[in-house]
Amino acid sequence: MLLYKLSGPSESKNYPGKLTVRVFVACFVAAFGGLIFGYDLGISGGVTSMDPFLKKFFPEVYAKENNIKPSDNQYCKFDSQTLTLFTSSLYLAALVASVLASTVTRLTGRRAIMFCGGLLFLAGALLNGFAQHVWMLIVGRILLGFGIGCANQSVPIYMSEVAPYKYRGALNMMFQLAITIGIFVANVLNYIFAKMENGEGWRYSLGCAIVPAIMIMFGAIILPDSPSSLIERGLDEKAKKELIKIRGTTDIDQEFEDLMAASESSKAVKHPWVSLLKRQYRPQLAFAIAIPFFQQLTGMNVIMFYAPILFKTIGFGATASLMSAMIIGACNAIATLVSIFTVDKFGRRTLFLEGGAQMLICQILIAMAIGLKFGIDGNPGVLPKWYAIMVVCGICIYVAGFAWSWGPLGWLVPSEIFPLEVRSAAQSVNVSVNMIFTFVIAQIFTTMLCHMKFGLFMFFACFVFAMTIFIFKLLPETKGVPIEEMHIVWQSHPYWKKFVTPNASPESVC
Repeated sequence: MLLYKLSGPSESKNYPGKLTVRVFVACFVAAFGGLIFGYDLGISGGVTSMDPFLKKFFPEVYAKENNIKPSDNQYCKFDSQTLTLFTSSLYLAALVASVLASTVTRLTGRRAIMFCGGLLFLAGALLNGFAQHVWMLIVGRILLGFGIGCANQSVPIYMSEVAPYKYRGALNMMFQLAITIGIFVANVLNYIFAKMENGEGWRYSLGCAIVPAIMIMFGAIILPDSPSSLIERGLDEKAKKELIKIRGTTDIDQEFEDLMAASESSKAVKHPWVSLLKRQYRPQLAFAIAIPFFQQLTGMNVIMFYAPILFKTIGFGATASLMSAMIIGACNAIATLVSIFTVDKFGRRTLFLEGGAQMLICQILIAMAIGLKFGIDGNPGVLPKWYAIMVVCGICIYVAGFAWSWGPLGWLVPSEIFPLEVRSAAQSVNVSVNMIFTFVIAQIFTTMLCHMKFGLFMFFACFVFAMTIFIFKLLPETKGVPIEEMHIVWQSHPYWKKFVTPNASPESVC
């Protein structure tokens, strides 16, 4: 493994400070922003597998599912662009919101955007819960998307800014942990509400999204502002007092001076979107685009979106498919805990590479298992219980590989590698790329399943192989580097150093 040690004149600074209760609580509360994203990821797939929901809003899908013959292609019974639009429309809205939020968050701070995100998500949840027509579902999904875009743009930045650099990885992972908890809770509620005899269970599943929305709104009210955001808005004295509180020491002069210098650089940049294209930001920009792109091409989110549909497609009953999705959601949440305790010990590269190798092996084996049993028409006949358990276990191991690597690191690394002057714009690029490809994959997944069948897992495996090589060759280790000293990492890398001025500080490269 290639490691890039920071030494000599470019050695990073060692800021004093400790993991205070204030910081832990701030990151814990801010992570509520991940709940709204996770809840939606988990809830949509379960709802779209409920017959009363399909019968009311997507009768053609319901008819196809219930009238399909054993001789028909089982992989195609959920292939509906209208149905996938219900899931994927949210992510186009999130893309738009993240771009707008990048400008607003510089002017009003991270907390205000978090609150707006929660409010928009609340409105979308209410509209979906009381929906009577498909257009109400779609408008509700768009509002949910605006909320998620705001939260995903602001929360990872906020957590990276308040966390001490020694604990930044673990604390930032709480955002991904919240996403996985949201997914698991959604899966549990889907399983419970699907059993309601009045056929209205889907309303409760969609409507319960108001709970995480209220949590993030409440959290945004009580959270302290990050020192970087306060300085960016000219509140220097308040920023210094807050830095003392979150670091648990009065010895913060060096870190405060560096934050002030970064802020001066930020003020000199009038057009951060244009500045992002400058040569000195080329390494960071490459990862802000490549990491979310590859994260979606792992295929993980389609498993989270459509796990119940996927399991129904390969022969599970309705209840069994929801139960399997719940098991996978639990595995996802538990595995994310592993990353919290390992990311600052073993580093980002190690988790990326191990997770990539684990996902690659699992996807190949899952493709072989489904192909051997289900063939090209997706009809397994009688599905033995042991075979079903084997498939679920394989998917769980694959999910675990993602959950302690590409899942949390996909949010952590882009949020920690950019200097303040372009940080908000860069995070918007990261979220936008994530949302674009989340939309594309969500929209075409059922069509891909129909045409590629079990080969769909091989398709994703090819991208997992490519992205693992990409990380091995080009990603330097960012563990233990103060966020305002991150430029040193790129100066020390054998490839990226040609883009970065030697010994350049953030303020000297604007």
